[in-house]
Amino acid sequence: MQKFTVHKGLVAPMDRENVDTDAIIPKQFLKSIRKTGFGPNLFDAWRYLDPGEPGQDPASRRPNPDFVLNQPRYRPGPAGSPGASILLARKNFGCGSSREHAPWALDQYGFRCVIAPSFADIFFNNCFKNGLLPIVLPEAAVAQLFDEVHAFPGYQLTIDLERQRVVKAQGEEIGFEVQPFRKYCLVNGFDDISLTLLKKDKIEAFEAQRLAEKPWLAHTLVR
Repeated sequence: MQKFTVHKGLVAPMDRENVDTDAIIPKQFLKSIRKTGFGPNLFDAWRYLDPGEPGQDPASRRPNPDFVLNQPRYRPGPAGSPGASILLARKNFGCGSSREHAPWALDQYGFRCVIAPSFADIFFNNCFKNGLLPIVLPEAAVAQLFDEVHAFPGYQLTIDLERQRVVKAQGEEIGFEVQPFRKYCLVNGFDDISLTLLKKDKIEAFEAQRLAEKPWLAHTLVR
């Protein structure tokens, strides 16, 4: 999992409440569990004017010019310049079904952080497990950020996870809360598997002792 310490990025405004996970990544794209290839279908029903199916070439489809991520100011620019990597949203973002594909799609599109007044619980937890930082800010602070994003093309924020601060271009800072263990995992790039492997030596020692005491369970220690 990619480490998250300090990130500076372009902010895209998703000015809708109650954005559910079926809107984030529609159900027809849930057939794969490989955790790759979901970015092109993020917000699929809103990004395109024609219906999409798994394996379809996005270049063959008709983009919706009114959808925020299709606007030139939020798309990747020439010479590989990045597009939006911070998503600004309204309350109850990520509601609906518990599909982990939703944070996969956001991450694979290029988002590192989502800022909103509130998140659905399961989506919120899944974000941390997949290297995506969900930040809860007061509704008034989020509303002000929306105003600033709309007013200034190219609006960027710096997310300093180590100091737990959202930093505006002019230097103003907004603090946010994050559980220490979740912060520890993001800063170090630890997902559940990485955390388990930190105890690899103890796990192997336990297995070796168990097999020595009960050799009928297996003939060799699997490493």
